[in-house]
Amino acid sequence: MSKSQMRRILSAILFILVAAYAANHPASPLRNTAALSPATSTASELDSSQWYPVTKVVDGDTIKVSIGGTDVTIRLIGVDTPETVDPRKTVQCFGKEASNETKQILQGQSVRIETDPSQGMYDKYGRLLAYVYAPLNSKQEGLLVNKYLIAEGYGHEYTYNIPYKYQAEFKAAEVAARTQKKGLWADAACAAQSARTK
Repeated sequence: MSKSQMRRILSAILFILVAAYAANHPASPLRNTAALSPATSTASELDSSQWYPVTKVVDGDTIKVSIGGTDVTIRLIGVDTPETVDPRKTVQCFGKEASNETKQILQGQSVRIETDPSQGMYDKYGRLLAYVYAPLNSKQEGLLVNKYLIAEGYGHEYTYNIPYKYQAEFKAAEVAARTQKKGLWADAACAAQSARTK
């Protein structure tokens, strides 16, 4: 059995276990995961060696890809970029720059997707949680977009409850970006916005 087949089987088992738990625990926040997840039927189709076309860049840390003919929303694990589309919040400092950078890297591209069993398959909004790799050259050796955004100062490391696979790398990338004053960590990056809000 290949690694990709094993991963698909494990992902399917994990989803079944989460769904069974949610069905038997009415107060659980996982209860509505299946209903919220448009990608539920595509979860078993995920193959980390395959390249999936990006259909939309929502913002710096959220994209849509086509999996099995279905548009699936993906929330990048381990990174949080400033908000640009949340109706409850104003556009945050460096949010447009982060969103534009993700568009620059991924718009019109295909990506590889890696899930992380420690994080589950979906967040509370029904978005698939994943690491996203963009092609760098003709050999399609991937750029880990999640880490890149942190390393270049477009977002910060973000841990949601449970440590994830690349947490140490991502934290180190943020420390380096802060030290080098890259992106949103630059001294004057948010000065204009701060002045407008005073």
